[in-house]
Amino acid sequence: MLSKKIKVAIVCDWLTNMGGAEKVIHGLHHLFPNAPIYTSIYNPEKVIGFEKADIRTSYLQKYPFAKVKHQLYLPFLPKVFESFDFDDYDLVISSSHSCAKGIITRPETLHICYCHSPMRYAWEDSINYINEYEVNSLLKKIAGLYIHNIRLWDRLSADRVDYYIANSETVKNRIIKYYRKNATVIHPFVDIENFSLIRNRKDFFLAVGRLIPYKRFDLLIEAFNKTGLNLVIAGTGIMEEKLKKMASPNIEFLGYVDDKKLKELYCTAKGVIFPQVEDFGIVPIEAMASGCPVIAYGKGGALDTITDGISGTFFHEQTPESIIKSINTFNRIEFDSTKIRNQANLFSKDVFNKKIIEFIEKKLYIWQKEMI
Repeated sequence: MLSKKIKVAIVCDWLTNMGGAEKVIHGLHHLFPNAPIYTSIYNPEKVIGFEKADIRTSYLQKYPFAKVKHQLYLPFLPKVFESFDFDDYDLVISSSHSCAKGIITRPETLHICYCHSPMRYAWEDSINYINEYEVNSLLKKIAGLYIHNIRLWDRLSADRVDYYIANSETVKNRIIKYYRKNATVIHPFVDIENFSLIRNRKDFFLAVGRLIPYKRFDLLIEAFNKTGLNLVIAGTGIMEEKLKKMASPNIEFLGYVDDKKLKELYCTAKGVIFPQVEDFGIVPIEAMASGCPVIAYGKGGALDTITDGISGTFFHEQTPESIIKSINTFNRIEFDSTKIRNQANLFSKDVFNKKIIEFIEKKLYIWQKEMI
């Protein structure tokens, strides 16, 4: 463990909803409980587990709707993170998918960034980000100018980081492409012990997630309309009504399900289907922790977590036909629930903690030698 003399600070983009990035911050908080957490906006009603943390927010905290609509204040974030003072710290760990990595530190301070992805709306998703605006063409042009300017800032601020950690090989490749920096992959963790290994599979497939366009649940519905196989969908979102109108009677929509119900579904589903591209993807790990195999699109974080033929299968085109072909392959395999669970154990909190501490200790030792 690091010397108690090392003064540590943690930085993150915002703490307004509990998602994958927030769980990583929670894990870092447990590793460094005395480290203050600097962030733009904090909503304690939506983000649990930080009640005893020393959280230091920006001036945006008091702005209207900031806690529920942080997206309104994205143009302010570069200045926000540049205004934080880290002169008292030996080590700063930023957790960033937006602007948190843009902090300014002293030359003597080591800055390690756990990068969930380079800013998606500034880089590979920038065109879609503008096109999906439901506003007039003039505002779209203004949005395009903003994205251009923040892309320049993002590239410039990327050089302020001393070492990068990527949450997957996909994100590592983005860091290399957009920032021209190398990164070490340390995957996020899942609380594996919260999921039970029960061999009580029923005759339905399961899909879990928000019903929004990039999740590609529309492909699943087209595929299962053709096969007649049973599909259960857990989640809500803007596409819910449209998807329901597309679906045949063999497809059931559960809407929002709580954690207890979701764990039951993982334990009884024949398989989980994961049709989208994610930077990492928590759902496949949760399924595998329950001994449930996964059918996934063979891109993004799924390639880091699923072993073909052992813990699931892949389809290689985002088409209903490719999904159906993968289901047929899946049905010919006898999966071993214990082996699937063992695969999930590679992404436990203990593994995450060990890798993070080892990485920080190694880089801090090198940094301190170079500063002498």
